[in-house]
Amino acid sequence: MKVKAIAFFLFCSYLLLFGMLPLTAQNPEAGFVYNDEVVPRIEITIHPDTLSWIYDNVESDVEFHAGFVFDNGTVRDSVDFIGFRLRGNTSRYSQKKSFKVSFNTWTDGGNFHGVEKLNLNGEHNDPSIMRAKLMWDLLAKWGIPVPRANHVQVYINGNYHGLYINVEHIDEEFVDLRFGNKDGNMYKCLYPADLDYLGDDPDLYKLEESGRRVYELKRNEELDDYSDLANFIEVLNNISNADFGCEIDEVFNSTDYLKVIAADVLCGNWDGYIFNKNNYYLYNNEATNRFEYLIYDVDNTFGIDWFNEDWMHRSPYDWEMGGNETRPLYTRLMDNDILRRQFTFVSEQLMRQIDLDSLFQSLQTRQSLIAPHVELDPYYPLDYGYSFADFQRALDEVIGEHVKTSIFGFLTTRFGSMQSQLENTDAPPMINHISHKRLDDNRLFIGAWADAQFPFGLDVQFVIDEDISDNAAMYDDGQHGDGTAGDLYYGAILEQISPETGVHYQLVAVDSIEQITLKPCTYRHVRPLSGDQPLLTVNEFMADNDNFNADEFGNYSDWLELYNGDTEAVFLADYYLTDKLDNPDKWQMPEVYLEPGAFMLFWADDEESLGENHTNFKLSKGGEAIGIFNGLGAPVDTLTFGEQDTDVSYGRLPDGSPEWIFFTAATPGESNEFSATPEWQSRASFGVFPNPANGSHLYFTKSLNIQLYSLQGQLLLKQQYAKQLDISRLAPGMYLLRSAGHQPVLFVRE
Repeated sequence: MKVKAIAFFLFCSYLLLFGMLPLTAQNPEAGFVYNDEVVPRIEITIHPDTLSWIYDNVESDVEFHAGFVFDNGTVRDSVDFIGFRLRGNTSRYSQKKSFKVSFNTWTDGGNFHGVEKLNLNGEHNDPSIMRAKLMWDLLAKWGIPVPRANHVQVYINGNYHGLYINVEHIDEEFVDLRFGNKDGNMYKCLYPADLDYLGDDPDLYKLEESGRRVYELKRNEELDDYSDLANFIEVLNNISNADFGCEIDEVFNSTDYLKVIAADVLCGNWDGYIFNKNNYYLYNNEATNRFEYLIYDVDNTFGIDWFNEDWMHRSPYDWEMGGNETRPLYTRLMDNDILRRQFTFVSEQLMRQIDLDSLFQSLQTRQSLIAPHVELDPYYPLDYGYSFADFQRALDEVIGEHVKTSIFGFLTTRFGSMQSQLENTDAPPMINHISHKRLDDNRLFIGAWADAQFPFGLDVQFVIDEDISDNAAMYDDGQHGDGTAGDLYYGAILEQISPETGVHYQLVAVDSIEQITLKPCTYRHVRPLSGDQPLLTVNEFMADNDNFNADEFGNYSDWLELYNGDTEAVFLADYYLTDKLDNPDKWQMPEVYLEPGAFMLFWADDEESLGENHTNFKLSKGGEAIGIFNGLGAPVDTLTFGEQDTDVSYGRLPDGSPEWIFFTAATPGESNEFSATPEWQSRASFGVFPNPANGSHLYFTKSLNIQLYSLQGQLLLKQQYAKQLDISRLAPGMYLLRSAGHQPVLFVRE
């Protein structure tokens, strides 16, 4: 039986033995843009009429051309063309606006010192202008993946607009820096994103509020496939209590989320998921095939309140809004005995890491650093009448009606109340980020993060070829591939495990009071490299793409599509693509899972620097070979092809079969089958009206990326994010409408 492969480690050349990192989030260094030892100056130059229009149309997200200068007092750097607009929700109506700066709006792949966008937040609610910055700093110290942030001065057309917090934008570059991959689905979740179960149909989670999706897909928008989110929500809400701890851990990084809960309830962050079902991202981490929770927008913390709630004394086990409101991601974790006890342990750990006296001293130092820029800020007094004297008192005095507690007062009281409210329990050991990698000379590395309330031992139990059982101790001593001694990342190196050998393994931790944790709940499988190969095939390719399908940079390059016909997911980084069968390891595929029945598109453009889906070879129109090989050089799938036509693809029909045909209407990244096969029948349909049609337009019940084909397979029309399609030039007849993730629809043009 084929069992899901386990992800390779994230590769990083500068850390850890074997060049590997554990699959934990790694917050990057501040770098040039987010250095907080100074207060850099940002200068925006934009046409005055355009700036007036932006201020007159506060709901608009239209980006306008502007110039940009960044000056940190030592280095002055500039970008001639950036995108500039307002950002935020209620802050759009404040006197002190917040802004979005984009370096890739007008330039594909554009960035500024590796950063594609900046969020310049006015923090008009906060008299200290320090709460969000403090929250980001504490979260980073606690090892939670968060944006980098620093204070900056903002000038527009030479006029000082005040002191801002420059916060890193959450996008594909953000997750790539922290998780080592960036192509998984990422959802921006805003009010009322409660994660309640709505049904099995993934499209049900495309619900809207105030003209935008509650769970807004920010990666892979063209596919618009919500099946991973729907599966996560189904498991979260419907799995039995007995199975919840194991099943949720397969689809969501619940162990690390316990730290997020602890940080939210300790710092009074009520404007996130737990209380206000708002302000978070979910990223489907390709290295683990699990969702990660990312915190977003943390200005309503440390005593700011709009609900007349006592956040300093509210129970950490009862933080949700209550009443008829549901928060399954919080309540189900708190209702699980093991996870609740582990949350208590994590909360105690976080508080032990903070010395309040040292923290208060550092806040006073930062206040002195930014004070001259607040004193001159012309917008600081406009929204709530704050004065510079208010700013100077804001750390230890209550300023303003919605600021119920000073920062110092909140932290002092909250630390005391949390310590008194946390239950007196013993938490079993915590294990997370389990991974493996085959090393050279017949060795297998097993690694995991682990922590416990009491001294504990950690072993890996393994079975070789489903026959020989054994176990090995795991160490955090810096000598077993585990990184730095004492960093809570453990490793074991299993000897004499040949590449032809399959291994099943499970980790077991036992603490000094004999509490036991087994992770994962079922044994994981290391597939033999030269044994049972996955049903992974080259399914379609185009060797002369002149004007059919452009990549993310607008380039028309050769492409090829893989198809997983197996019953289990395939970890692609275990395999290689090549156009030379005598060079089987020419290009290693990225660290992603390809799910059963799924497709993956690669650009054969010899431009690896453009991204992980761009190979180091091209395809020849005159004919050559394509091959998939495993790490030992054994073939998984190979083919040799002859001369190809421009903008015509060559592919298997049906998917994964040995039969190859030419397609006038290519289907990159999708099934080659036009008929209503069981695959199509399993997908939801979409509404089309009128049908038959005799007018100038077809209309759809929701926005779609739509393609219209003749029954002979010729692509005639296509349009993105459309609720209607102009068919005025179509001749009478029957046609096929397709949209990724949906069953095709036939319609008649009268």
